[in-house]
This record gives sequence, C-alpha cells and structure tokens, in this order.
Amino acid sequence: MKILVVCGAGASSTFVAQRMRVTLAARGLTAQVAAGSESELGASLGNIDVLLVGPHLAPQYEQICALAAQYGVRARLLPAEVFSIRNGDASVDLALEAATATYYASPTPKETLQ
Repeated sequence: MKILVVCGAGASSTFVAQRMRVTLAARGLTAQVAAGSESELGASLGNIDVLLVGPHLAPQYEQICALAAQYGVRARLLPAEVFSIRNGDASVDLALEAATATYYASPTPKETLQ
C-alpha cells in the first residue's frame, strides 16, 4: 500500500508520515508513506492507493476527493488532533480503513458537522 499525506506546504504532513512509518513498523505492517504539499498532488495521484488530507485543506476537500477518485485513490480527511498526537495510530487506522473501503471519500466536513 502506498499512502500520501498532504498539507498546504508539506511541513506538517512530514511529521504525520514519520509517525505513521513508526506505527506501521511496530504493528508489523508494510506500506510506503510519503508526505507532500497540495501543489504536488496532481503529479502524485497516479502512484498511490490512499490519500490523507490535512484538516486545514477542508475547504478544498471535495475537489481533492474528486481528483483522487479519477485515479482510483481513496481519500480521507485527517482530524486536526492527528497533528498533536505523538504516535501514528489514528492516521494508520484511517489509512487502513480507506484502503479497504468500498467508497472513495469520507464525508465532507459539512456532513460530519450535521
């Protein structure tokens, strides 16, 4: 499985990706996890299975999901607390859920608030 974590500039996603690698190794799971920025997204979608989107990109989430679906990539919006948690458990769990899901995108931020 190939996972891409994206944020605005790629800085905070780097920390999440690193925590995910540690968690995956601790669980004995194999996956490639990379970090990137929103501007690099188009060039990366053809090479990944799961896209985890930083919460500050929530306003663009629907557009990002539509683009990801064109490549058969399952996208999920990361909850804000993922960036403050010291381990990668929540992010890994979300990626694993996405990889086995029968739908491409999780609910939009507006739908989760209702």
